[in-house]
Amino acid sequence: MNHNTPLPPASPRPLRHLSDGRHRVMTTAQLKARGISPAETNEQCRPGGPWQQFLPGVVLLHPGPPTSEERLHAVLMYAAREAPTPGTREGVPGVPTQPGADAPYGPTTYTGYAESTESAEYGEAMITGLAALTLYGFSSAPPLLSLEEIDVLVPRPRRLRSTGCAHIVRTPALPSPQQVTGLPVAPVARALADAVARLTDAGVVRRLMTEAVRAGHCEPASVVRELNEAKLLSRPHVVDAVDSLLAEGRAIAENRLYRMVREYGLPDPVWNVDLRLPGGPYLGGLDAYWPEQAVAVELDARAPRQEDDALWSEYARKREHLERLGITVVHLTPRKLRESMEQQATVVRTALMASGDRDPAAYVVVLPR
Repeated sequence: MNHNTPLPPASPRPLRHLSDGRHRVMTTAQLKARGISPAETNEQCRPGGPWQQFLPGVVLLHPGPPTSEERLHAVLMYAAREAPTPGTREGVPGVPTQPGADAPYGPTTYTGYAESTESAEYGEAMITGLAALTLYGFSSAPPLLSLEEIDVLVPRPRRLRSTGCAHIVRTPALPSPQQVTGLPVAPVARALADAVARLTDAGVVRRLMTEAVRAGHCEPASVVRELNEAKLLSRPHVVDAVDSLLAEGRAIAENRLYRMVREYGLPDPVWNVDLRLPGGPYLGGLDAYWPEQAVAVELDARAPRQEDDALWSEYARKREHLERLGITVVHLTPRKLRESMEQQATVVRTALMASGDRDPAAYVVVLPR
């Protein structure tokens, strides 16, 4: 084989084989490092030729349509091009070459390249949006091949332009990427916000948000935080979806609380009650309450929204009032219940056991909610 020999046609592979697509996509800089001049690359990419210029500075090393994995690698390579040096313009290919990139291009080296890129880096670029959600396994996200564009997240100072199937999304602060099928992918909450930014179908937005929480990909608070930072909470269809998301998140958290009490042998509380002083004011609602020990559990399923300051102040006042009455309030979040249920059960058990060492609590009326 020499560099004039076209590669065999590609065939779609399951998502677990995405890394196989890397050796079929190269930058012109990588080709040049292997002894192939820009003129030779242009010749191979002529109409009807064995290669094709897929994105600026990115070459597909076969003439057929790209597979989904090749498109993913191509947009990352395009977005990861090095920043321009003085006197040059961005767009001149400059992806850092992989180990062994200075070796001559030939059959043996070609195989080695495929192996060396198993851990290829794409600078700070990462897949986001609907493509990222598909990679995470969202059933409500479309197949990769059906996406006309693939969102790729880059630092705000980059002067890249969206082109072809590469849609550039800029951010002032990059999140830490997750590795999914060997690719850098934005965290679920960020990917979801980037997807929602481009969606107008309320049903699709609601399904994606619900799946994110129901399937345990992330907590509602992290989703709402990203939506708020992206200034998307002013869109009516997003607000409606957020309300459904928060309700879904609270229901899941309540089920985990029931399971925690059952699985860790805690005494049964009274569930979902309101407290009131005898003949006096309403004290607030609780998710679980142990009257004999005067211990309460409250789930904090709030999400960071712009109007939450007043809600937080009201929540803090209620907690302080109950504690002045001698009622111990254990504060749990959905994330704590999901990630460290046993530890939270220990916290509640400790509070129950310590009740005998405290002064008796004020008498309160317990009412069903």
